[in-house]
Amino acid sequence: MAAHPPSSSLTAFQDLTPERILEAAETALGTACTNLCRPCNSYINRVYELKDCEGNGLIAKFYRPGRWPLQAIRDEHDFLQELAAEELPVVAPLPLRQGGTIGRCGAVFFAVFPWRGGRSINEFSAEQWLAVGRLLGRMHMVGARAPAAHRFRLHPATTTAAQVAYIRSSGLIPDDLSESYAQTADRLIATIAPLFSGLETIRIHGDCHTANLVYRPDTSFLLIDFDDMVVGPPIQDFWMLLPGRLGDALAEADLLIEGYETFRPFARSTLRLIEPLRAMRFIHYSAWCAHQVVEDGTTAVVPDFGSRAYWQAEIDDLRDQLARIEGAHQPTGDLWG
Repeated sequence: MAAHPPSSSLTAFQDLTPERILEAAETALGTACTNLCRPCNSYINRVYELKDCEGNGLIAKFYRPGRWPLQAIRDEHDFLQELAAEELPVVAPLPLRQGGTIGRCGAVFFAVFPWRGGRSINEFSAEQWLAVGRLLGRMHMVGARAPAAHRFRLHPATTTAAQVAYIRSSGLIPDDLSESYAQTADRLIATIAPLFSGLETIRIHGDCHTANLVYRPDTSFLLIDFDDMVVGPPIQDFWMLLPGRLGDALAEADLLIEGYETFRPFARSTLRLIEPLRAMRFIHYSAWCAHQVVEDGTTAVVPDFGSRAYWQAEIDDLRDQLARIEGAHQPTGDLWG
């Protein structure tokens, strides 16, 4: 895999020295910080743990230039502030001295959040599945109240098609596999796009999996990382939480929906979108990895990303998923509705 030249965003991030990070946060908040400036795991953005001189933990998030326009970051922050105002367990950005919640450090937009601890849980109890369902229902109640004009609309004919085009233009697929990948992806898109016609689409988390649910014994679950917030069908925030395919996770799905419907009706017919959304996720992840390589010239999120074996496996996986979708049957019982 050929190296790509570093992008302007990488150059901008290289200018984020601890001194500049602390100065930006102190100036924006109007408060002094200690010398703590600890990098946190983040492939796309740059995130740092800070602490003010009163001992309050802070998280400074510097957004990768070119990924989101300013208005799209505002959409994320507006959603978080609306959720926090309804007392949902999320981490909203702190207000800054100059107004708003978005600062600027050179070419990089940034925000500062209060630090919140907790732990991840990989296996939920029945009561925890109900609690997560209630949390999603409350979040979607707020999400349905207003649009997000500058966020992606999750749809195979738009977002997924654009990701396929980006992958092909990146130069990361071997020439003799590029057409096969595109044909398989195009057939997939053509097959699943009609399933998205007429669906309710609202502001959703978009990347709702167990790593973005932090458990805090005093407040139950905290929902974090709205960086991939999109406008899409509510089922997108369900399926990645399930421990396997729907047929193997009917009890967990039933509990999620039961909790959800405490606050908001759930369209059980959208369960048929789980496998199409999983296929879209395959493409989304490959595009995400491609962006990392193109952006900084070196990052490979998975060890063999970009290799011939990687792309052949992706083609095979998409074909298998397409066969699963084309041969799908509806689950039986009350869950499907």
